[in-house]
Amino acid sequence: MDGGGVAPTTTASWLARHREMYKRATRHPFTVSIRDGTVDLAAFKRWLGQDYMFVQEFVAFLASVLLKCCKQSESSDMEIILGGLASLSDELSWFKKEAAKWSVDLAGVSPLSSNMEYRRFLQSFGEPEISYTVAITTFWIIETVYQDSFAFCIEEGNKTPPELLGTCQRWGSPEFKQYCQALQQITDRCLANAPSDAVKSAEEAFLRVLDLEVGFWDMSSPERQQNPQKPSTVQLLE
Repeated sequence: MDGGGVAPTTTASWLARHREMYKRATRHPFTVSIRDGTVDLAAFKRWLGQDYMFVQEFVAFLASVLLKCCKQSESSDMEIILGGLASLSDELSWFKKEAAKWSVDLAGVSPLSSNMEYRRFLQSFGEPEISYTVAITTFWIIETVYQDSFAFCIEEGNKTPPELLGTCQRWGSPEFKQYCQALQQITDRCLANAPSDAVKSAEEAFLRVLDLEVGFWDMSSPERQQNPQKPSTVQLLE
């Protein structure tokens, strides 16, 4: 133990401590309905348009993570983050192809309130006072929520509609899981060497992402968007 006295398995301890909140983010009714084969395709189309807009902002966020990495971390981290940044070009192209297939007019999509809130959160990482440790923690948990959510949709026994399998395999694949695990290893290393205040800020960012992810999934349903059921991040930290 060093730095702020944090064990190397900090992320694992967070996942255990906040397992209910993590479950809310990764077993949301929207993704569960995909696995069960009961998904409302109108909800899927809403998610598709909103996520396309999110990824556009995510590019700038990841660029800010890379910049922080260049200033204070190892070259191996840079290669892993660059891999994620490079993949976003393909991801944006994928969204455009899917939108055309589902007749979603991306030019006519406006960000809903939860999307705007999430985008503002990502924009805050351009501030130099936010540390690389907090930034890489945020990147790791954002990717992990998607990986876990969509991997569930392709596990044995799923009834995922055939036309949605490609979407689920994109984020639920073993290859993407390995990438998320690499990010988790980087995050744990950074946390193990970070001062206690940075670790606290990283955990707050971790919880904030889970909260925002629940809100993002909620956008697929107008009813859930209007009546979100989300526990307070402050309560979870108490």
